[in-house]
Amino acid sequence: MKILSVKQIREADQYTILNEPIKSIDLMERAAFKSYQWIIEKFDNTYQFNIFCGLGNNGGDGLVIARLLSENGFLVNVFKVMHSNNFSDEFLENDKRFSKLYPKNISIIKKIGDIKPIDISKKNIIIDAILGSGLSKPISGIIEDTVKWINHQSCLVISIDIPTGLFSDDNSDNNLKAITKADFTLTFQFPKLAFMFPENEEFVGNLEVLDIGLHPNFLKDVKTNSFFIESNDLQAFFKYRKKYSHKGSYGHALLLAGSYGKIGAAILASKSCLKSGSGLITVHLPECGYQIIQTSFPEAMVSVDKNENFISEIPDISKYDSIAIGPGIGTEEETQKAFKLLIQSSKIPLIIDADAINILSENQTWLSFLPSNSILTPHPKEFERLVGKSSNSMEKMKLAKDFSSKFQVFIILKGANSMIVSPNGNYYFNSTGNPGMATGGSGDVLTGILLGLMSQGYSPFETCLIGVYLHGFAGDLALKTNTVETLIASNITRNLNKAFRETFY
Repeated sequence: MKILSVKQIREADQYTILNEPIKSIDLMERAAFKSYQWIIEKFDNTYQFNIFCGLGNNGGDGLVIARLLSENGFLVNVFKVMHSNNFSDEFLENDKRFSKLYPKNISIIKKIGDIKPIDISKKNIIIDAILGSGLSKPISGIIEDTVKWINHQSCLVISIDIPTGLFSDDNSDNNLKAITKADFTLTFQFPKLAFMFPENEEFVGNLEVLDIGLHPNFLKDVKTNSFFIESNDLQAFFKYRKKYSHKGSYGHALLLAGSYGKIGAAILASKSCLKSGSGLITVHLPECGYQIIQTSFPEAMVSVDKNENFISEIPDISKYDSIAIGPGIGTEEETQKAFKLLIQSSKIPLIIDADAINILSENQTWLSFLPSNSILTPHPKEFERLVGKSSNSMEKMKLAKDFSSKFQVFIILKGANSMIVSPNGNYYFNSTGNPGMATGGSGDVLTGILLGLMSQGYSPFETCLIGVYLHGFAGDLALKTNTVETLIASNITRNLNKAFRETFY
């Protein structure tokens, strides 16, 4: 799914209006109806809705939702926030329609004292339809006062298209104290870039992207460098197995992982590698891990390092189809030398995680020698040590893009909506995953998934997209039988089967 700019979203609307064709007022009705459908699937008519409407098209959406809810037996109060003397034509038409049917259910808000107190004895929901995605400066006046009033209420808040006050992309110069804090954001057709950033979570809440039927020709042809990964984006990449294939058809993976006290990282990564389809895996680890991994994971072959407690050498790498290094290896000097030799020797892209990233951070001259299209998987602190500090997500995106382009590597910046940065300058944000995955070993599982996919012949680009999506989806499936507190990394691996099945079969 593409992530578009505000200008492109307006162009998509106009293209749809001209080429479907459909009137603007009817397109608004369609978008609002999608919101209404979502609402009535979640809430029954024991809830009372308090809908705050601005005077533009976002307010028009709110008025359509108010009419549809009222027509179906819901108790609705509409609050028109009079922040301007300008009204959109679609707002005026829907204001006329609602006022004709429910004139007593409308309040005019010119100052904060005009808002009727919400009856806390009833189940109330606030719908924020004050301002939409075209905002380019911080809100003020009665809009700011209304937003702050909404944020002080104890009831659930739903924002339509975008929380009022939030810019669609860069909010570094915004007034963060004057943005609606929604529990749900129902956005139309595309997510906004700002929705991908952790600092905006308190405003966006749970994101729902509603398909409002914008013209498919425009959606296909419009250019962007930002994408939101969904399962249908992966179908064209997937390699279905052939009847007469054998284990050699699916590659031999090499994992360099583990040190004394951290052999578990090697076990987690090697299991997820085979569970992601690799035909064979060899794990190179220190001698102290030999018996542990042979006992706990007999499917893995083992290459034993001469050092008892940490990796100090690399095996012959010529026979492997994919190579990953990092989980639990530590940063001993001999380990660093072995990693440097791996960089110098490898003819294929490497998957680099955890301590291997920390080693690179301390030896940045090595970056220029990384095999082209290698994949680096830092968490935020590892990224900061490797690439540099940033004050917000837009700065972080720029740093990641410059780093990826300079060294021709893929970066997977792990976290909510994990961000993949491609050497060609494109960004891909993941749609799967949950806070329960913020647990030790989760990153080791991802490394194993990536290693398993690349061994089967997936390109680094395909490996990143499929791997990150399946990792998050397996975590979501694990959450069905866990809470976010009890979910552990091995739960993710155990759900890879369901993740593959539900995504591709």
